[in-house]
Amino acid sequence: MGAAAAAGSDMSWIATARTFLTDVRGELKRTTFPSQREVKGTTTVVVITVFIFAFYLWVVDTFLFHVIDWIFNLAG
Repeated sequence: MGAAAAAGSDMSWIATARTFLTDVRGELKRTTFPSQREVKGTTTVVVITVFIFAFYLWVVDTFLFHVIDWIFNLAG
């Protein structure tokens, strides 16, 4: 490849990057972001759900631990 071809390749990359960034700017202008109230509400739901699932998994894990422990003690 010659120097001219390499320079053309760089310009193509720069033009592609410029087009991409222009498209990104256009998409961001059309994007609607949630309000602070919506973010707080959904975050609260997620945190509560995580605690509920954590408690459920802790109960199941504790139950299975005791069942397996009982089986091993029974077997000797």
